[in-house]
Amino acid sequence: MLADKDRIFTNLYGQHDWRLEGARARGAWNGTADILRMGPEWIVEQVKASGLRGRGGAGFPTGLKWSFMPKEIGERPHYLVVNADESEPGTCKDREIMRHDPHLFIEGCLVASAAMRAHTCYIYVRGEYIAERNRLQGAIDEAYAAGLVGPKACGSDWDFDIIVHHGAGAYICGEETALLESLEGKKGQPRLKPPFPANVGLYGAPTTVNNVESIAAAPTIIRRGANWFAGLGRPNNTGTKLFCISGHVNRPCNVEEEMSIPLRTLIDAHAGGVRGGWDNLKAVIPGGSSVPLIPKEICDNVLMDFDALKEVQSGLGTAAVIVMDKSTDVIKAIARLSYFYRHESCGQCTPCREGTGWMWRVMERMARGEAELSEIDTLLEVSYQIEGHTICALGDAAAWPVQGLIRHFRPEIEERINSYRKSKPVAVSAAAE
Repeated sequence: MLADKDRIFTNLYGQHDWRLEGARARGAWNGTADILRMGPEWIVEQVKASGLRGRGGAGFPTGLKWSFMPKEIGERPHYLVVNADESEPGTCKDREIMRHDPHLFIEGCLVASAAMRAHTCYIYVRGEYIAERNRLQGAIDEAYAAGLVGPKACGSDWDFDIIVHHGAGAYICGEETALLESLEGKKGQPRLKPPFPANVGLYGAPTTVNNVESIAAAPTIIRRGANWFAGLGRPNNTGTKLFCISGHVNRPCNVEEEMSIPLRTLIDAHAGGVRGGWDNLKAVIPGGSSVPLIPKEICDNVLMDFDALKEVQSGLGTAAVIVMDKSTDVIKAIARLSYFYRHESCGQCTPCREGTGWMWRVMERMARGEAELSEIDTLLEVSYQIEGHTICALGDAAAWPVQGLIRHFRPEIEERINSYRKSKPVAVSAAAE
């Protein structure tokens, strides 16, 4: 369990003042000028040594990503773009940072931008986050007025501007290159890579795209020391993480906890346990809707980190824990997710454009039992044809929930189909003919 002294987001629940005075009392903007004076290479090395991995879903090492930016500024400026689109179902952590701890986030934008030699930062906020956007802009205005950002930011030699841009509520704009296209005023569709954003990003210039939580954590990590952060969690899965716990629990919540905490401990200690007790648990989606679900027998002992969940063929993703008890129609639940991905596909890639709609239609029939047993293997095969064959990972995100369902709950699908055939033998026979 994480000790209070090790928490980074100390106003996660909005119990204290979000404004500059309150943020400074909690430690934000403390020694920021000294951090900037240490230089970009030193900042990057500190983040590398901490073991911080991206908190937006992919889990790529943050310091390594920063180091990909060119070491010199040529004709093209450098940009930091922060992904605050947060459209993954079940995920609601970044909005709490923007609402309740915006100055910690703004400080992170400054430190990260200095590390990658960027004088301008864009924050791309999800279209539905209106109150969060207004709160964030209010904090930015305070920072400008106090000289913390703008010309000679924080009394350093670094000029820094920060701009809030709001999207129109498209899930696909959570993909970093689609986000860049949207920022440029184009349709939000992913770009082919390479070239990667670090070489050709926003307006064709070197760009790093990072998640809100990753950026907001950086100043505190540097202040407290890389070894402190690296000492939490397991190797390669270090530090603290914001977990969003929803579904069939007694107290849905957001909570900051140590990486590698057992899933059962996380749910019992912070969410009041599963509704009806742990034995009433059916399955958990551990990292937002795009990762495969895991059944109770895996949930009993699995750890909440990137490697442990990968070993059980799932993923940490955004750490949005969606709990389903035994009252859940798990087939219908995954069918609903299939509809979501079909709706949010940008349509650029044929496997995703056609495949997500096909999977949804099959899943709807399976939820009712109106399918053939042979279609289960056909559905699985098609999901593998979609996975890994699209420009971005939305195809994977659509395929993985279906794969997880078939992997762990195939008998339930078969029982549903057989029950339907028994209840309507004449209709089934006519359809087969």
